[in-house]
Amino acid sequence: MTKAAETRGAAKPLFSYRKHWAHRFGVAPFLPMSRAEMETLGWDSCDIILVTGDAYIDHPSFGMAIIGRLLEAQGFRVGIIAQPDWRDASAFRGLGKPNLFFGVTSGNMDSMVNRYTSDRRLRHNDSYTPGGEGGKRPDRSVIVYAQRCREAFPDAPILLGGIEASLRRIAHYDYWSDKVRRSILFDAKADLLLYGNAERALVEVAHRIAKRGMAQDFSDVLGVAFTRDATPEGWLEASAEDIDEPDEGRMRKDAQSENVVIRLPAFDQVANDPESYARASRVLHRESNPGNARPLTQRHGTRDIWLTAPPIPLTMAEMDGVYDLPFARAPHPSYTQPIPAWEMIRHSVTIMRGCFGGCSFCSITEHEGRIIQSRSEGSILKEIETIRDKTEGFTGIISDIGGPTANMYRLACKDRETEALCRRPSCVYPDICKNLETSHDALIQLYRKARAIPGVKKVMVASGVRYDLAVKSPAYVRELVEHHVGGYLKIAPEHTESGPLSKMMKPGIGSYDRFKRLFDAAAQAAKKQYFLIPYFIAAHPGTSDEDMMNLALWLKKNNYRADQVQTYLPSPMALSTAMYHSGFNPLKPVRRGASEKVDAVKGLRQRRLHKAFLRYHDPENWPVLREALKAMGRADLIGPGKHHLVPGWQPVGTGKAGEGRRMGQKSARPQSREFRTNGLRSRSS
Repeated sequence: MTKAAETRGAAKPLFSYRKHWAHRFGVAPFLPMSRAEMETLGWDSCDIILVTGDAYIDHPSFGMAIIGRLLEAQGFRVGIIAQPDWRDASAFRGLGKPNLFFGVTSGNMDSMVNRYTSDRRLRHNDSYTPGGEGGKRPDRSVIVYAQRCREAFPDAPILLGGIEASLRRIAHYDYWSDKVRRSILFDAKADLLLYGNAERALVEVAHRIAKRGMAQDFSDVLGVAFTRDATPEGWLEASAEDIDEPDEGRMRKDAQSENVVIRLPAFDQVANDPESYARASRVLHRESNPGNARPLTQRHGTRDIWLTAPPIPLTMAEMDGVYDLPFARAPHPSYTQPIPAWEMIRHSVTIMRGCFGGCSFCSITEHEGRIIQSRSEGSILKEIETIRDKTEGFTGIISDIGGPTANMYRLACKDRETEALCRRPSCVYPDICKNLETSHDALIQLYRKARAIPGVKKVMVASGVRYDLAVKSPAYVRELVEHHVGGYLKIAPEHTESGPLSKMMKPGIGSYDRFKRLFDAAAQAAKKQYFLIPYFIAAHPGTSDEDMMNLALWLKKNNYRADQVQTYLPSPMALSTAMYHSGFNPLKPVRRGASEKVDAVKGLRQRRLHKAFLRYHDPENWPVLREALKAMGRADLIGPGKHHLVPGWQPVGTGKAGEGRRMGQKSARPQSREFRTNGLRSRSS
């Protein structure tokens, strides 16, 4: 058993550290964003300054608020620089030099996803900005902000965190520049990167820096990345560099040791050899379980990037402690315009983190991990009461009670030792693991207690339901339908065909059909007219034109007309991104000459076609669909009948829609379509 496995559950409790001396200043109403606010609090300086691409909203749905309040609870004075003007370093000097370090993040979203659609079109709105105004953060925000921090105070340490940095911790394919880029640590010229939900690592690192500065070894802190010249003495390397070899970094029997690091293919190798890129991606994802993962190292020129093993998940008590911090639960009072993201979540409650689904296109697992971290029932109910009593505009409706998924609350492996040894990329694919606890009883009980709180009229479930788990609990489906659905429920089968589903690591459409039968029966019994809203992905690796045609036929047969559709976006570090870039399948062993090949949908014309199949009912798409069907030998699907996919005629004035501006173009027509996202698992119009 690895060192991580031995220490799991024995990690230093998050709130057990001796507080930094500045705790005597007490709790700030809002973390200060100006010198005037610092002076009001009696501060002459900040210990830590957090720089974020989002507006500052002091609420636990926003990463900077959680990190800021957690550091405050450790006794540090924390300032916020939110959405600074990045064109020079002036704004980064506004709070003075931090005593300990700058913490830099793009915000709740990746800045490139925030700014561009999956077809690289420019977005003109930003939900995390007052008034929804776009353009208030730079492309590749983490790199730009870190550079400006360095300009402002050259000797101040810089730590990176958040989803943008987390998903770029090693050499990664960048969809927007269509090339493999170095670890973001090198481009940002930062000192340390904390990946994932980094509370545990951040608290440890902050206290260490307060005592001994940056010039120390952080290799025993889980969940961090840093640079070094070479592998230190006393460490054994398990090489994954040679893709002519099949072992993929596994240790041989004659090299068992606690101090083992896996050497990934180097940056130059993955940048020039797609098959090596697929190998690196596969190995990275194999080393994702805190119970058995080993450190990883990757050469970049003359230096290595070193990743310690993933962080140990927070306990329920620690999760409660984080969400019970003294948030103001409002935007900073300096803002005069509404912030769309705040309006959307102000009456919602997060009950858990993580996802063991392992969908290959999704960033949740890479960032938050596969082990579910749940809050206690008491902590959740207390927050609902706080919303009722203190949140402006509350009308009795809790808009969502969920997380990355709606129904993984308190689900876990039945045996901790088995969990610590497991290397499966998903607990539910290709089938639900026999060791997974799938009971929804705790969640049902939570729902019932939540809606029984005086003053609460309805508790909605707006997070996506994992339907292959829900069918294991018909009682949960009934509870959901009878009390927690507001007309429709969103779920994500993503496709109907086995080819793309196998590359996505999603269950077959039969699971969706079973859930729909349970859902419809419960709605009928409750005498309610509710609808399922299924989401689908176009142009995912491994998807053929015929697959999309069959999906369109399924949609028409079932009378679905999708308004919100997603064209696949290759997010950094995802397994499906490795498929897209390399043309090989990292879900299977990767070895020269023996790797499974995957066809990627890359051309703009084909990507538009796949999206058009999802919106077969839109006359704007009929010309391209007719052309494609004829080329595929399926002209029999063109006509006026119910069995036809598209008609042979065209309404006047349709079929000539513009495409808007893409990266590198100089002009654009403003677009007004709303965009909602959950991290990088985004659904673009």
